[in-house]
Amino acid sequence: MNNVWILSLVSFFTDMGSYMVVPLVPILLASSGPVFIGIIDGVAESLTSVLKLWSGYASDHRKNHKRMAIWGYGLSGIGRIFLIIATSWLGVFVWKIVDRVGKGIRTAPRDALISEAGGKRQGRSFGLHQMMDMLGASIGIGIAYVMLIVVDQDNYRSIFIASLIPIIIGFSMLFKIKDRYKEDAKDNHKVTRSSIKSWNRFDRTTKRILLVILFFTFANSSNSFLLLRANELGVSTENTLLLYLAFHLIASLLSYFSGLISDRFGSRLILTAGYGLYGLIYFQFGFSSSLTELWLGFCLLGIYSALTKGVEKAVIARSAPSEMKATALGAYAMFTGIGLLPASLLMGVVWEVFGATVAFNLCGGIAVLTAILIYWVLSSQRKLEKCIN
Repeated sequence: MNNVWILSLVSFFTDMGSYMVVPLVPILLASSGPVFIGIIDGVAESLTSVLKLWSGYASDHRKNHKRMAIWGYGLSGIGRIFLIIATSWLGVFVWKIVDRVGKGIRTAPRDALISEAGGKRQGRSFGLHQMMDMLGASIGIGIAYVMLIVVDQDNYRSIFIASLIPIIIGFSMLFKIKDRYKEDAKDNHKVTRSSIKSWNRFDRTTKRILLVILFFTFANSSNSFLLLRANELGVSTENTLLLYLAFHLIASLLSYFSGLISDRFGSRLILTAGYGLYGLIYFQFGFSSSLTELWLGFCLLGIYSALTKGVEKAVIARSAPSEMKATALGAYAMFTGIGLLPASLLMGVVWEVFGATVAFNLCGGIAVLTAILIYWVLSSQRKLEKCIN
């Protein structure tokens, strides 16, 4: 079993455990209001997003992708204990920080391992990983839904405890990974150069793609707002979980095929369609007034995720120098996280001041503009490649 499959299964079990609890958290905090939820999600993501660049650079420089991935997954597992014992929003906040720090450490090294094992099939490799990631999330949400029916709906702690089981299974599989780098004492010296300086070693296309993705993050606020929107329209906790389940299940079913198509025909039209679809989805969420419309929105959101998440990583992995793949993927992960705080704060403030419709429409407009920008950047890259060839 190669690294792509092993890491895909690790993400499958890890996300199964994570998404047994993630959809329940904004429901627990719903009484605190959208701004408060935006602060918790935004601070947790943005403060840890810098770690994604650092961990990518450090793992490239020290040649220890596997070791850093293990540390990151382990830390996220330990963080779940804070959620289990939480009695207030403060415990939830601590869990979020610890969990995101773990994710920040593991993401770039893990993605570099996938890219190295994927060879010329970058789209398919990341598509497979994304498929298993979203499938695990779907099953986790389904388990949480069943447990809500079986146990007392006000007692989420039993679900939080049960979520540790798949996380432990996923963590145990990490030790089967084969790192192409051999551990060597001379490689593990202190990192002397700043990871930020690595930016100068990326080509112009890579930089442009990363900047467009950074711009998009201002539209890509926390998914907690989607769950909050459902809650605002009177959707029950059980139905909210089913909406989130549909989103992840559709994303899982389509992610591999999206990666396959990007390998064969290129990524330009896929990413353009993905960002454009996201804009339409948020316009639709802004005007939704029924459960049927929310079902449509969450299903379309699954298609958007399949079109973009794995393909974005494949584009970055292809364009980055071979010795800097983890650094480039870390920069990608950082850019997608660092904008979440301002995006979530913007979404929360506009929601409270002007209402949900205006907030969702603003994000939709930014997404449509991103679709235009990514089409232009990838078109320029394609013309350059033709001239070189």
